[in-house]
Amino acid sequence: MSEQKIVRKRLQGYVGFANLPNQVHRKSVKTGFEFTCMVVGESGLGKSTLINTLFNTQIIPPREIHIPQELPKTIDIRSLTSHIEENGVRLKLTVVDTPGFGDFINNEQSWKPILGDIEARYNTYLEQETRVHRHRLEDNRIHACIYFIAPTGHSLKPIDIELMRRLHKRVNLIPVIGKADTMSNEEIISFKQRIMADIEHHEIQIYQASTYEHDDIETVSENREIMSKVPFAIVGSNHEYTTQSGHRFRGRLYPWGIIEVDNEDHCDFVKLRQMLIRSHMEELREYTNDVLYENYRTERLSAMGFQQDASVFQEVNPQQRMEERRIANEQRLAKLQSEMNAILQAKAQDKERKLKQSEQELYIRHREMKEALDRQLTELEEKKRRLDIERTKKKGFAFK
Repeated sequence: MSEQKIVRKRLQGYVGFANLPNQVHRKSVKTGFEFTCMVVGESGLGKSTLINTLFNTQIIPPREIHIPQELPKTIDIRSLTSHIEENGVRLKLTVVDTPGFGDFINNEQSWKPILGDIEARYNTYLEQETRVHRHRLEDNRIHACIYFIAPTGHSLKPIDIELMRRLHKRVNLIPVIGKADTMSNEEIISFKQRIMADIEHHEIQIYQASTYEHDDIETVSENREIMSKVPFAIVGSNHEYTTQSGHRFRGRLYPWGIIEVDNEDHCDFVKLRQMLIRSHMEELREYTNDVLYENYRTERLSAMGFQQDASVFQEVNPQQRMEERRIANEQRLAKLQSEMNAILQAKAQDKERKLKQSEQELYIRHREMKEALDRQLTELEEKKRRLDIERTKKKGFAFK
């Protein structure tokens, strides 16, 4: 089918559909937004600190340090939901933490509970979609997974590779280097190169900030700059300090100097926040819904025996569709007529068979009755003959 030519028209006056973005904005502000972020990584890499730093508030409270009586055998996945508001925009933020990941002697199966939690959330959403009476769908799917890489300075460890290979088709993976302040700038650059080489070698799909046809040069340049920082070298802190000159900053204070969290010369926190929150949060939500969830949904329904007809994605000619429906209706009527004729013929044959059977039964009964009557007649005639003989004998005795 040839492509339809698009004709561009210039309006002679104000119509009003240019106000659609404002309508969408009002509706979005009214209903609010939902965003679920998972943080995965070994203990002590600053996962909770980073989340609190990103949203500039204490989302995850400090964890009490205690020595367990016995080592845990599974990863304890925890979900914490907070309702936050900024300039009238409400956000339901859910943070999924995975304490215990990588802390076992044998970590071969550490990815299973995490993948199971992601797919369980997809299943919950799928069940909501397939209900007969659907209310407002509650979206608890994971929209972004921040994976913390230990600052070893070498390359990805087997546990890092295995987990990202298992998750990359189910969630938007965002790799970060935790506690990057333990490495020099040269070590960070070299470490990033080795990490990206491992990711490319193992064909791991990480989240890529999209660019669109109508994006301006500045937006395209910002996206490229953001992606050039992956994996993000992160330092997190909510402590504020003030220099002698009066400059206030969030960061960490060391004997040899200070590290400012919001200073791009010190770490990549600003770029991570820009991508995750300020510029691509909605895109992360859309990609989760339109690509990752749809792929999982298709796999799930196919496994259950449902098949998707590819014709639903084809353009339809209304006249052709009506003709197809007419032919299908005629075929269905012909089939029904044939079935009715077959049923009537079967009933007629059954009736005829029953009539013949009744006729045979009547004939047999008539013959049996006739034979019985013939026997009775024969017996009566025999009795009559005997009586006549006896009567004749009695008359002869009487004459003598």
